[in-house]
Amino acid sequence: DSFDILGDGVKELLVGRDDGMIEIYNFESVDDPVLRHDFALSESIASIQGGCVGKDGYDEILAATYSGWLTGLTTEPVHREGGSGEELKLSQEMQSKISSLRNELEQLQIKVLQEREKYQQSSQSSTAVSSVPAFSVNDKFTLNKDDASYSLILEVQTAIDNVLVQSDAPLDLLDVDKNSAVVSFSSCDSE
Repeated sequence: DSFDILGDGVKELLVGRDDGMIEIYNFESVDDPVLRHDFALSESIASIQGGCVGKDGYDEILAATYSGWLTGLTTEPVHREGGSGEELKLSQEMQSKISSLRNELEQLQIKVLQEREKYQQSSQSSTAVSSVPAFSVNDKFTLNKDDASYSLILEVQTAIDNVLVQSDAPLDLLDVDKNSAVVSFSSCDSE
C-alpha cells in the first residue's frame, strides 16, 4: 500500500512480506526508496493497509497475517511521561476503554471454558466420533541463489509438533535466525 504514515506530506510505500516483515520505505530522493522502519511478525503477511482506524489524528498500519490475525502499528505514543513525583492519571476515555477491554476479555475466557467443557463432554460420550480436523497448509520451497540453498517455509493455523523430511539424497539442514524448530537427525535404513 502507499500511505503517508510519517506525516511529511509524501506517501510512503508499505510492504508486507512472506517472511513476516513489515517495511516502510520513504522516497527522500528520486533514485531509490529508503527503508525508514521495519517490524517483524511471526508469520507471513497476507495484506497490508495504511489509514486512520483507532483514534483520530493517529495513523496506523494494519496487516492481516496468514492465519487471520490482524495486527496494527500506530503512530499514537504508547508511553506517557510525568514529571518527577507526579502520578500518571488516565483520562476518562482511556479508563473506560481499559474497562471495556477487561470485560470483553473476561467474556471470551468464560466462552472458551464453556466450549472446552462442551468438547470434553462430547468426546467422552459413547456416540463420540473422532476425526482429524481439516486445515490448510501454506508451504513454500524456494531457492536462495546467494548460498545455493533451499528455504522450506511451512505455516499452519494450528501448532506444528513435528515435520518429517525424507530424502534419497544426503541433506544438510542449515539453521536460520527465524527458525524456532529443534532439528534432530536420524539415519535412514537404505532398504
